[in-house]
Amino acid sequence: MTTTPRFVRGAIVLGASVALAACGGGEPATQEQEAPAATAVSENPVSAGQAIFERTCFACHTIGEGPRIGPDLKDVHKRRDRDWLVRWIKDPIGMSQTDSIGRALLAEWNNVPMAPQFLSDEEIDQVLEYIIAVSEGTVQMASGDAGVPEELTPEQFEQAKEIYFNRCAGCHGTLRAGATGPNIQPERTRQIGSAALKATLTHGLPGGMPAWGDAGILTEDEIGIMARYVQMDPPPPPARPMAVIRNSWNLMVPVEERPTRPETDRNWENYFGVVLRDAGEVAIIDGDTKELLSIIETGFAVHILRSSSTGRYFYAVGRDGKVSLIDLWPETPQLVAQVQGCSDARSVDASKFEGYEDRYLIEGCYWPPQYVVYDGLTLEPLAVHDVTGKAVDTGEKLDEVRVAAIVASHFDPVWVLGLKESGHVGIVDYSKPNFPIVAKIPTERFLHDGGWDHTGRYFMIAANQRDKMVVVDVQEQKLVTMFETGRIPHPGRGANWQDPEYGWVNGTTHIGQGRFVVYGADPVGRPDVAWKVVRTIDFEGSGSLFVKTHPNSPWVWMDMPLNNDPKRTRQTCVYSKAKGEMEKCFTIGPRGTAVHFEYNRDGTEVWVSLWDKQGEIVIFDDRTLTEKERITGDWLVTPTGKFNVYNTSHDIY
Repeated sequence: MTTTPRFVRGAIVLGASVALAACGGGEPATQEQEAPAATAVSENPVSAGQAIFERTCFACHTIGEGPRIGPDLKDVHKRRDRDWLVRWIKDPIGMSQTDSIGRALLAEWNNVPMAPQFLSDEEIDQVLEYIIAVSEGTVQMASGDAGVPEELTPEQFEQAKEIYFNRCAGCHGTLRAGATGPNIQPERTRQIGSAALKATLTHGLPGGMPAWGDAGILTEDEIGIMARYVQMDPPPPPARPMAVIRNSWNLMVPVEERPTRPETDRNWENYFGVVLRDAGEVAIIDGDTKELLSIIETGFAVHILRSSSTGRYFYAVGRDGKVSLIDLWPETPQLVAQVQGCSDARSVDASKFEGYEDRYLIEGCYWPPQYVVYDGLTLEPLAVHDVTGKAVDTGEKLDEVRVAAIVASHFDPVWVLGLKESGHVGIVDYSKPNFPIVAKIPTERFLHDGGWDHTGRYFMIAANQRDKMVVVDVQEQKLVTMFETGRIPHPGRGANWQDPEYGWVNGTTHIGQGRFVVYGADPVGRPDVAWKVVRTIDFEGSGSLFVKTHPNSPWVWMDMPLNNDPKRTRQTCVYSKAKGEMEKCFTIGPRGTAVHFEYNRDGTEVWVSLWDKQGEIVIFDDRTLTEKERITGDWLVTPTGKFNVYNTSHDIY
């Protein structure tokens, strides 16, 4: 079993980073927008070191201006010998565990060590030469520019609000208190200062913070506006009561006017729903023939699709909280209802217990802090419930509690909700009047993505900023255990498979470091390793969001779309179940971002998105790992998530 202490990316010697990571937001870099290579080609090592320092260190450290988030690095070359500094930069986690100086520094800086920077020997030398030059006064470092920022005009303020919602709120929260990303409220961002904030927004940081400027997604002016905006108090977000939700409901095709059986001879259970993020659409594709069947207008930036229990309907939820009901039985799949229960949302799921098939739907809100229950066939709003509460660790009353992952039990009439900021797992019983939360199980704070084990009894969810996986027994409605895996685990719904040595297992990759962790998930057959880390595979692939497999597949696939090196964002890695090791990593395409996987119904094909304005879906033969074909077209705008009807309705992952 391997465990890892918490660390925050972006420090050069020690300390936490601002890490303005923007999970689920933003456009990918195109080939023309590609970020510069990690090392600037320069005959002057000090100039090259300055570029690296400003890209990876400036958010946390100064050289001669006092501590920021991490220590002041002035004269660090006099305090530590060069060999020690090189070893620290190469392996800060290991050094903080085994080196006496490293352990002392770790304790001094709140037990938060820095992340690996993946710098070459030459780059490390260049950074150290720059620190020495600034320390000796031969080069001047850009000022951190801390203090009260320049005011924004009303037009700039509105522009910043929109950018923040689209790029930043998913990780940092509407009120900026942090969860998947760290707290970026004014008391912290003013300490960092405008210059360091601009550097972070421009160059990104290892382990999840995108390089918005280098990738051409935000302009220099927009970066300047955002650096000022996050140093101001966040504007009060709007409420969304039942009256407003009901007013948004639009039933386009009543139930009695819909087909009573499939009107198509196609294998509709092998349809794929594909999110066309920036177009505000969902494409329905025949998984057998690869033909485009329909494009549905769904609203802003759809996050996921979920199938009804029978598979007949797709439910799409956008980041703007709009839910779209798509009927797959007509010859051409069509939109039949829409409603908006939230201002910001990520998750929905249908009722799946026997006798409740297709009857109800739940939507969890990022803002306001609530969940909404709808009629599953019409999306008529039925109930809305507040989810605010106290933090499990401090007892603090929280103004922002976001509903993250939602799963539907196949064995009980309940939905399971991850209540992100409070650290509770909520159990909603839809067999009871008004659909109440009947249990709040205290676990760990900052719950995010998760899914079922292979039996459907245990809910496994990542507590992102606590670097843990949490296991809840839904049948007994109690916490089983929590265990560390690495920096910012992000499994998506996870992946279940049988390991040749450890029986049933599950696994997660991480946003904050290149690590794939496998843990036992069979408390009946292998209680000795249940909920313990059994395999740890480190690789240079931080910024991962999803792992995926299928019962008929020999592999587990993983991506790295939040890596701050655009070349790595185009790569995927494949793990061998039989060998218990990484099989290979490879590049999917010359542009865009490789993200998210889905299998066809029988598990013989894997579909991977190239997220780009001229997007593609790349289809691989899952046995040979060879490319079979690519789906292209002018309509394929920024494809992201893909959801197979059968696999989604049956929770196969």
